[in-house]
Amino acid sequence: MSEAKLSGSQPLFEIKNLKKYYPVLSGFLRKTTGWVKALEDVSLTIWAGETVGVVGESGCGKTTFGKTIMLLQHPTSGELRFHFPEGPRELTTMSSKDLLSFRRRVQMIFQDPFSALNPSKRIFDSFDEPLRVHGHGNPKERKDIIAQSLEMVNLNPDYMYRYPHEFSGGQRQRICIARALCIDPEMVICDEPVSALDVSIQAQVLNLMKDLQRQLGLTYVFIAHDLSVVQYMSDRIMVMYLGKIVEMADSLSLYDAPKHPYTEALLSAVPIPSIDVKKKRIILEGDVPSPIHKPSGCSFHTRCRYAMEICSVNEPKLVPLADSPTHFVACHLYGDDSKNGVTPILTMEKHREGNL
Repeated sequence: MSEAKLSGSQPLFEIKNLKKYYPVLSGFLRKTTGWVKALEDVSLTIWAGETVGVVGESGCGKTTFGKTIMLLQHPTSGELRFHFPEGPRELTTMSSKDLLSFRRRVQMIFQDPFSALNPSKRIFDSFDEPLRVHGHGNPKERKDIIAQSLEMVNLNPDYMYRYPHEFSGGQRQRICIARALCIDPEMVICDEPVSALDVSIQAQVLNLMKDLQRQLGLTYVFIAHDLSVVQYMSDRIMVMYLGKIVEMADSLSLYDAPKHPYTEALLSAVPIPSIDVKKKRIILEGDVPSPIHKPSGCSFHTRCRYAMEICSVNEPKLVPLADSPTHFVACHLYGDDSKNGVTPILTMEKHREGNL
């Protein structure tokens, strides 16, 4: 599957057919009676220097995706190929000792900054431990690195001697950002980094993250449920539903012309900051189906207002559009054309006009 790339960039992380299943245990003997299919056949190439946004409802597999590619959770199957300076290596076959090199290059920022910091340790200790693990110099050099990291996120270096409870939510998240960057990573996985913050603080943190990306040449995987935030931060956006990618495109194309009905419904919920503009909301009926017993065919067909008979029988493949080869969609509204890839069979506009 070919994908959009930034001009002059190189692949940094190749993810192929990634699956993550959790066992469902029942009975006195705790036998496995089923599986929660949190991720199913997720494939993606992340290019150096870009920001890939990951969106979807709660339970769609966003956080599981982030933790699995970080190897905080081991994948059920699939390939995770990271490009080191000496060449690409398969992460799932590396030993714990060899994975230290990967941990130094890929860091993660979590949703709740207070839970991410040990309340019984000073900020200095929370920074010093990862620096020691990754072999960063002597105590004086590590102290200098901590001071520089805090200054980089616009915090006083003397704050390293304080405890997490002495800071506001926005300050704690900036501390977590500084801690993730103190070992000089190439890629940062951001799991809803601003959702726990006040709206007035969110913009400051997002602007800070964009500035740091430009200064340090970082690559971001930005996971969030706020579509406005994702649009602001991302070069490319991956829309997930029940553990699968249903649409993927560059930010401008996705927001201007969403192709999947699920993406269309998500974007209709984004508020417009104008009292003169009224936006028609698309209300999805029902709840997200259980990831244990997923619907046959297209997983979204039980809630889709454009559903056809084929949707409940055959599962659509993620394929490129004929007129936009970097825009991928998994939907039966678009049919297979051997010469031109994918062309629309039945457009959403016809549905809206009642021509179905």
